[in-house]
Amino acid sequence: MSETTEKSFIIRKVYTKNVSFEAPNSPQIFTLEFDPKMDVTLNVESFKIEESLYHALIRLTVTVKVEDKTAFLCEVEQAGIFVLTGFDDNELSYMLGSHCPNALFPFAREAVSDLVVRGGFPQLLVDPVNFDALYADHMQQRQVQQSESEAN
Repeated sequence: MSETTEKSFIIRKVYTKNVSFEAPNSPQIFTLEFDPKMDVTLNVESFKIEESLYHALIRLTVTVKVEDKTAFLCEVEQAGIFVLTGFDDNELSYMLGSHCPNALFPFAREAVSDLVVRGGFPQLLVDPVNFDALYADHMQQRQVQQSESEAN
């Protein structure tokens, strides 16, 4: 009779680790016609704190330009502490690379929207992110890099 460990995913804490908002060209930027060009970058990081306790963080950076001037730059680091038990290494990697960021993203998205409005700009809703697809792309890139390094 084999023992199977029950899988468990618990959100212990969600918190904002860092927030930054800059409007370097205000107040002049408010006199221009607001035809924004937006650039969004997203990074995911995670590490083990102790047995079954993990930290995950997403860094969401939004830069909006009007003409050639930066209207605003907003960065939010949304983090969480998660209890993950019963997962093998591959499943754990997936949980930290996709499932945890999925839980954190709505908080980061709301923080960005709130900061942008408080900065005097129209509401900004960052598009939803498919963390499953991002994780799959990341794993595929890692596999290619490993294959290339083994070939050399």
